[in-house]
Amino acid sequence: MRSKIVLFLVAFICWCLLNWIPDWQHLLVGIFVAGFVAYLTGDLFIRSPDRLSHPHRYWYFVFHYLPLFIWECIKANIDVAFRVLHPRLPIRPGIVKVKIKLKTDTGITFLANSITLTPGTLSVDVDREKGFLYVHWIDVKSKDVEEATKIVVARFERVLEKIFE
Repeated sequence: MRSKIVLFLVAFICWCLLNWIPDWQHLLVGIFVAGFVAYLTGDLFIRSPDRLSHPHRYWYFVFHYLPLFIWECIKANIDVAFRVLHPRLPIRPGIVKVKIKLKTDTGITFLANSITLTPGTLSVDVDREKGFLYVHWIDVKSKDVEEATKIVVARFERVLEKIFE
């Protein structure tokens, strides 16, 4: 039940920010939409909503994760643009297996999305039982699990552990 309440509040705040018109009709529709979303998907949202009450998690998200993610996206965009514009197109695509330490659904989802949204990599599959994530990489630098984990996953996982674990 707490998960549904937290989801309702998050959905309603997002609704209010996206519909920046503070009149009663928009607020009423926002309450209905947020309630509907919370009712349907509240059990899937977060299993431990009490973790959201720690302010340091928001601090790490805003001041550690977001700058890291933006910086990694900029670097990856430049790298992919170089590869596309290079006359010989220097790519060695492949799927690598990387080890993940994250256990929560939200943490694994954030990690997989962070990898996918960074150009040049794409999360393909997750093996939660064994703790592996399969990633398609435009330029495979190492097929070794430990080395690939350091290159692809480690930078995001350190920060996401502090937020979601």
